[in-house]
Parts: sequence; structure tokens; C-alpha cells
Amino acid sequence: MNITCNMLQKMYENFVEEIDAVDNGISQFDGEQRYNISTTLSSRVAHLNPRWNELEQDTEVGFKKAMELAGTEFVSRLDFYHRSWLPARALVEQAIRERLQVDNSGEVVMLAQGGCPWKEHLFQVEKELSLEKQIKYVIYPDQSGKWRVQCVPTGPNTFQNRLSLPEDWRGLRADDLSSISGIPGCIFVHTTGFIGGNETQEGALEMAQKALTS
Repeated sequence: MNITCNMLQKMYENFVEEIDAVDNGISQFDGEQRYNISTTLSSRVAHLNPRWNELEQDTEVGFKKAMELAGTEFVSRLDFYHRSWLPARALVEQAIRERLQVDNSGEVVMLAQGGCPWKEHLFQVEKELSLEKQIKYVIYPDQSGKWRVQCVPTGPNTFQNRLSLPEDWRGLRADDLSSISGIPGCIFVHTTGFIGGNETQEGALEMAQKALTS
């Protein structure tokens, strides 16, 4: 039983925890490291080497698998940058230039399409335009036609937010969230306060506006 528990713990620490933490917006560091990153391309290639206690120690098979793995990931990443990341730049820049039409604070941006990779572009365009105020929230439609309000992080590789959604909204859903926020159509706010949802564009915008002044 102890061996099984140890194995499950090891799987959690070196596989599940990383995926779960990234998915839920938990930073790896805040002083002491919270979890390990063990599923990088380099680590996956390393795992293709023969294990120390295997009778067959031929590395040729693993090398061929490593080449296929690395090649597939390289082509996939290149295709992403060409077909998705680069076209998103124009969309994000337009949204930033039109931000005052969304909210006169200049701290809320509305994207016409959800799912586009906006963070890196946002930081770059902010710098290029020398904005007086940092953008705090981005609102956009999701795949179901509902709307999201997402906090802008303090940097491209962190889960720390410039301004998180209000603490008393976090973890609430539907009517409970609408009641405490005073905003109709609320769907949820994540427990960490980095993202929330509303049935309508107007509702998502109002969530961002209230969060700015809370």
C-alpha cells in the first residue's frame, strides 16, 4: 500500500501538479518553488533513453523517436506562430487603440474574437504606444458566445495580476455572484480571481468596470 501511495504521489508531483497549477493560474514561484516543471521537450526526450535496468540498451530506437517528437513539436510551434500568433497582433493593436471607446478609463480592452494569443502583443503594443495607464482587463467572447473578463498579468510569464477581480467575487457562480456584485448575468469568477464570465458583453464590461473601482 505504501509503495502504491508513493508512486501516486510521485506521479502527482512530477506530472499532474504542473498541469493542474498552470491550468489554474498558480505561479511556480513566490519565494519557495511550489511545483516542478517536468514535462518540457527536453525532459520528454530524456525519457526516451533506455532505463538503467532494461536489458536492451540500444539508444537508436529512442533517438529516432526523439527526432520525430522534436520535429513534430517544432513544426507545430512554427505553424502556430505563422497562422495564429502573428495575425493576433493586428487584432490586439486595434483593440488597444480603440480602448477609450470601450471604457473611458483606458484600462479595459475588448477583443472581437476570443481565444487569440493576446498577452505578449498587449505588453509590446503598450510599450510602443507609451500608454499612460496600464491595461488591467481584457474582455472577449468565448466559444459558446458568452463573455469573459480576464486580468492582465504583470508580465508574460507570470500568474500575478495587475489587478485581480474582487476578492468577495472569487469562487462564486451564477445567482450568488450576480447578487453580491450587483451585475446581472454573471456566470463565475475563478477562485484565484484571474478570470470571470458573464452571459453578455455588457455584463462582462460592467464586471471589469466595477473591479477597477472596488
